[in-house]
Amino acid sequence: MKRIALVGDYNESVVAHRAIPIALSMAAEQLKADVSWEWLHTRMITGDTEQMLDPYAAIWCVPGSPYENASGAIAAIRFARETRRPFLGTCGGFQHAMLEYAQAVWRIDAIHAETNADAVDPVIAPLMCSLVEVKGALHFEPGSRLAKIYGSSTATEEYHCSFGLNPLYAARLASGPMKVAARDDEGSVRAVELEGYPFYVGTLFQPERAALRNQLPPLVKAFVAAIAAT
Repeated sequence: MKRIALVGDYNESVVAHRAIPIALSMAAEQLKADVSWEWLHTRMITGDTEQMLDPYAAIWCVPGSPYENASGAIAAIRFARETRRPFLGTCGGFQHAMLEYAQAVWRIDAIHAETNADAVDPVIAPLMCSLVEVKGALHFEPGSRLAKIYGSSTATEEYHCSFGLNPLYAARLASGPMKVAARDDEGSVRAVELEGYPFYVGTLFQPERAALRNQLPPLVKAFVAAIAAT
């Protein structure tokens, strides 16, 4: 059985946390995939990260930031990226995936404005308009993994966030393997993916919420399929 680490600080009051196990169960059942999952609190991710995370076939960095141990979340994301394990980051997971990439690849001091409000040009900055408990339109980049997963050029998804990728850094996604996968109506980045990876997707939206309406989220199904194929 392949194990999935759900990296984040579980809280039953968080809607996405209630939805994630349902979404994974639905995907596993439909795909007949032999997978299991367990919550891994960020405070547990210390010391030898490789030894701790090696038993897991995939990493999902879940919503719920600020995390108790942001460096632990980033370490888990780095482990997934460097070992090419299937990775999904939603909401806070997207934000910390961008922080990890900015640190490791862009070689900049990656700061999250949620925990450092006085930072100049943080990688993750306050959104112009808060996206707390709202739905929004998405436009997938032609040829992107997300466009193929959804089988469409557009979709509508749910959000619960107030921070996103600083537009100052969006232009960096025009080159290199980290690419924009989806934008909103105004052109702001709402999802990214790493080219050449079995599966590496980060979304500011929370696709897992569809499971609470008894709908299998296409992205979660694709994530589980990628895990089963590794």
